Amino acid sequence: AEPWPENAALYQQLKDEQILLSDNASSLAVQAFLQMCNLPVRVICRANAEYMSPSGKVPFIHVGNQVVSELGPIVQFVKAKGHSLSDGLDEVQKAEMKAYMELVNNMLLTAELYLQWCDDVTVEEITHPRYGSPYPWPLNRILSYQKQWEVRRKMKAIGWAGKTLEQVLEDVDQCCHALSQRLGTQPYFFNKPTELDALVFGHLFTILTTQLITDELSEKVKNYSNLTAFCRRIEQQYFGGQEKESPTTAAPPAKKKSLLR
Repeated sequence: AEPWPENAALYQQLKDEQILLSDNASSLAVQAFLQMCNLPVRVICRANAEYMSPSGKVPFIHVGNQVVSELGPIVQFVKAKGHSLSDGLDEVQKAEMKAYMELVNNMLLTAELYLQWCDDVTVEEITHPRYGSPYPWPLNRILSYQKQWEVRRKMKAIGWAGKTLEQVLEDVDQCCHALSQRLGTQPYFFNKPTELDALVFGHLFTILTTQLITDELSEKVKNYSNLTAFCRRIEQQYFGGQEKESPTTAAPPAKKKSLLR
């Protein structure tokens, strides 16, 4: 394995006042993955992280002279450097892992985007104020509406634009049910940590610790005790004892709360 530089950095938006649920979840998934690989990374918060990213998405990592964004490409990049969590899996297990990762991205991530950009109350009370917070008026509103238009266009393309909030929450429940069934009583999805565990943790932990307009989203996850125990276990194992890096300090859209308290 190639040596990992000491100055490796992960970039995301400002924790306390700007980052939204979906980006916070994606950032936490990458942080968890790197922790599981035992690769240290410094988290740097920048108001313009989204615009610094080569793909326009956060998080991205800056390692040596390379910049890589999003979990999938970061997993491949790290693997090329000789670090892999899923090498021990056989082909059937690898295919299954990919299928569950697709499920999380297609259901949970899309539901988070729907909630923060298509649910009118959330848009007005949380999303617009947070997303535009680093910028003066009228730029803050212009950037927020631009992003909202972009996400809603995506929702239309994948057939989510006409969904009600109840239907979206039902999709989240179905996804959690599938994950809960697959996890069962195991500590991890394949008995040892893989990128699937990092991705699931990133999204479920962020949903559980983010204060939104209502608790409807987090209640869907709380219905599955093995999923909440899974989140608590990963938080303690990979983020315990380093308070400043703990994901519970990554303040989500409004207030923050920890699973450990």
